[in-house]
Amino acid sequence: MAKSSADDEELRRACEAAIEGTKQNIVMSIRVAKSRGIWGKSGRLGRNMAKPRVLALSVKSKGQETEAFLRVLKYSSGGVLEPAKLYKLKHLSKVEVVTNDPSGCTFTLGFDNLRSQSVAPPQWTMRNIDDRNRLLLCILNICKDVLGCLPKVVGVDIVEMALWAKENTPSVTTQRNLQDGPVATTVPESGMKVTVEKELVSQVEEEDIEALLGTYVMGIGEAEAFSERLKRELHALEAANVHAILESEPLVDEVLQGLEAATSCVDDMDDWLGMFNVKLRHMREDIESIESRNNKLEMQSVNNKSLIEELDKLLERLRVPSEYAACLTGGSFDEARMLQNVEACEWLTGALRGLQVPNLDPSYAKMRAVKDKRAELEKLKATFVRRASEFLRNYFASLVDFMIGDKSYFSQRGQLKRPDHADLRYKCRTYARLLQHLKSLDKSCLGPLRKAYCSSLNLLLRREAREFANELRASTKASRNPTVWLEASTGGSQSGNSADTSAVSDAYAKMLTIFIPLLVDESSFFAHFMCFEVPALAPPGGVANGSKSGSYDDDINDDDLGIMDIDDNDSKAGKTSADLQSLNESLQDLLDGIQEDFYAVVDWAYKIDPLRCISMHGITERYLSGQKADAAGFVRLLLGALESKISMQFSKFVDEACHQIERNERNVRQMGVLSYIPRFATLATRMEQYIQGQSRDLVDQAYTKFVSVMFATLEKLAQTDPKYADIFLLENYAAFQNSLYDLANVVPTLAKFYHQASEAYEQACTRHISMIIYYQFERLFQFARKIEDLMFTISAEEIPFQLGLSKMDLRKMLKSSLSGVDKSITAMYKKLQKNLTSEELLPSLWDKCKKEFLDKYDSFAQLVAKIYPTETIPSVSEMRDLLASM
Repeated sequence: MAKSSADDEELRRACEAAIEGTKQNIVMSIRVAKSRGIWGKSGRLGRNMAKPRVLALSVKSKGQETEAFLRVLKYSSGGVLEPAKLYKLKHLSKVEVVTNDPSGCTFTLGFDNLRSQSVAPPQWTMRNIDDRNRLLLCILNICKDVLGCLPKVVGVDIVEMALWAKENTPSVTTQRNLQDGPVATTVPESGMKVTVEKELVSQVEEEDIEALLGTYVMGIGEAEAFSERLKRELHALEAANVHAILESEPLVDEVLQGLEAATSCVDDMDDWLGMFNVKLRHMREDIESIESRNNKLEMQSVNNKSLIEELDKLLERLRVPSEYAACLTGGSFDEARMLQNVEACEWLTGALRGLQVPNLDPSYAKMRAVKDKRAELEKLKATFVRRASEFLRNYFASLVDFMIGDKSYFSQRGQLKRPDHADLRYKCRTYARLLQHLKSLDKSCLGPLRKAYCSSLNLLLRREAREFANELRASTKASRNPTVWLEASTGGSQSGNSADTSAVSDAYAKMLTIFIPLLVDESSFFAHFMCFEVPALAPPGGVANGSKSGSYDDDINDDDLGIMDIDDNDSKAGKTSADLQSLNESLQDLLDGIQEDFYAVVDWAYKIDPLRCISMHGITERYLSGQKADAAGFVRLLLGALESKISMQFSKFVDEACHQIERNERNVRQMGVLSYIPRFATLATRMEQYIQGQSRDLVDQAYTKFVSVMFATLEKLAQTDPKYADIFLLENYAAFQNSLYDLANVVPTLAKFYHQASEAYEQACTRHISMIIYYQFERLFQFARKIEDLMFTISAEEIPFQLGLSKMDLRKMLKSSLSGVDKSITAMYKKLQKNLTSEELLPSLWDKCKKEFLDKYDSFAQLVAKIYPTETIPSVSEMRDLLASM
């Protein structure tokens, strides 16, 4: 009979180490395979795959009471056992052997305290019937001895189990309570027999002695009478003896002769005994020597027995099972054989780990047999890794070639096809556990496998993106908008009737909605599937704008690759930067080239309507802000490149528009409002309609460049004819303010330029009005300026005595300047009106002109009152009334 894992002391010690600190003692530990039952629905591959576990029966004492537990332990990434589940045996209500398993090695344990009875209980599969019977008998014995009750047993014959126990159990296990709890004590069957020594006195003789003692009455109660009686009998005996001696003298002589002869014999005997004593002393010494040699031989025998046992264990560890050797060197990698391949990998990993110094005594590690066996296992590992790597490379290529060869997988004329990789991922998940084992056996083999997977899938992704982008552009109907917005030669109404091009940005958003979640899913799946140690990944399809993920919902729910049984750590806190760098390089190989199809969609949209770059920029920024996981690193780079591409195209449009503005300088004579002023307002209105998300900065930068070029061009054009420069500037700045009034209230950047235009307008108005006033009243205000200049050097009383500033000069100047003041004011109004093309500005300009004239005249009147107090001039109120009446 093969050795059971229930007799594996190393497994028992590993279990005790796993539950150290719980004050529980391991009674039995055995290896099993865990699987899930099927309740009407087929589970996923990762969930129905058998998983290696260890069942351990443990007991714990609480005073006079004893508790029994069933522990489920699993293997961590380092092959170390760690607790997974804990059941109390007092809740065990049912033990059922699964009838679907013809081998009879699978059973389930039902507990009456489970919350959800609708979930199928786990099924435990043993290696053989003997292991199953050992575990079930141990559970039943503990339930009977510790708990005092037995669970219901279904699917197994108790009589057959009892017969098996009688044939296969060489010892009887009893329970005895020690201070540390119940301990199983093994008592050989031969020790159960009672050996009775032979009795010294038979029963009949004992009865005769009791009868004899009963017939003799000694009368002990009369002590003095008894004493007198003894004395009389003693005297009678002595008298009889003396008489007899006197009568037997000849006899005495004979006796003396006999005594002499006896003395001689005794002397001879003493000599003989002395001789025998010497011989016996030598014999005793020989016996002691023999016993010493026997003790040494016995110790040597015990040592040899222990050595044989250790060698047997070592040989067992060095033995390569034939089924595993066949699987590793020439087995098939078909889906049906994956369980055997995984078991062989687990055995090979454990065997290699067991021959390493921490798990093997250092003295054994130097043995030639161990070295040879280690070399043999390394050769097995290299052969298996080479075969598995070659198969997986061919498998990845064949899967992708099959999908590329089927046109129904891609978008066709008149039909946009959403890429669906569910079947591809399902087939790849079949080999996820194999990849995990390949990583544990030889991490260097993952590099070529990753490159092969990336190369194959890259072809598929690029083909899908190209076909989808081509059909997307072909199926989107949108008339082109003019790219010339601010050209001086174009008609004024051309940009006012722009066609609706929202279908263009919708098509771009559709491209991102379909492919960005797909690329993120592929990146996340690749990181999981190819065993990269990276932090928790973002949920596939989870983008910032909440776009629909479509058919990827199944992928979101199927992220379990069935590999957590090998390494159950949910996250790696100490991930290395080298692994993350390797992931980014692999993602570069996986997704490189797909950006060209996105660029093609951007270029196509730009040709239809350059302003759609604004909405596409906002859409891209929203997707970019939603990609945070390390596995989406290349997707972030792709979106960043797309954003740069869109910004570059939009900058191209802005630069071209600025060149259109600057071409206005070529015209020799410019009068009135320039054409690009109202067109810019139309352009800004359209740009505001296209803003989405974070594209505000892009638009504000365009506004800054547009307005800066517009104002610079405006100033240059004004310098071509200085005579009419102020009129030209104030009309254009006023038109700029009027056209952007509504937008400036809601757009801070335009509000800043609105105020800048307002200031420039005020300055132009002031210069133009001052020029007109000085033109009509030049002598009046020149006289005032002379007075103001002299007031810095001489006192006010001395000014009337200066040349040209006497009272007579003042009267002459007033007569010439104010004698026909109404005609001069009318001439000033006509001059203001003469070169003004924007009639709507005339009222406000005339009001500014009157106010400016009154301010200057008021200053002049104050000077006259101060310097010439005796002279009278028309008052300010008279001038105000005169201006109001005209």
